[in-house]
Amino acid sequence: MASASIVKHVDVRNRRASFEYSFLEKFTAGVVLTGTEIKSARQGKVSLQDAYCLILNDELYIRQMNISLYNEGTHYNHEPLRDRKLLLNKREIKRISEKLKDQGLTIVPIRMFTNDRGFAKIEIALAKGKKLFDKRDSIKERDVQREMQRERY
Repeated sequence: MASASIVKHVDVRNRRASFEYSFLEKFTAGVVLTGTEIKSARQGKVSLQDAYCLILNDELYIRQMNISLYNEGTHYNHEPLRDRKLLLNKREIKRISEKLKDQGLTIVPIRMFTNDRGFAKIEIALAKGKKLFDKRDSIKERDVQREMQRERY
């Protein structure tokens, strides 16, 4: 009788990103991780707070994504803040790089999750930075939504 391996689904979000940026287009990319990195990520020890993406030599990378050291890892443990390659089609990378030439656009990681097959994926967005008054509007919208939720109950 074969035992089914249980894969814990991870869903780590970058909450600050939606406050700081308005998203124009979203993409889902695979991420290249080492053995101890995926084990640590499955424990939910990932931070996307300061992470950003960039294109180098027609390849997409994520920087400053913190995956904490794996507890059971020995001297083979990974470096927590290393650059990690993101996997997208060349056509998608080309489309992103074309749009990045527009002024004020950036690539922001929104969330990291594992799919049903256990592979780590990162949802990224082509984003434009919000101005102060846009942030005030976001706060006002959030407060209105919260009030409407309260009135329902």
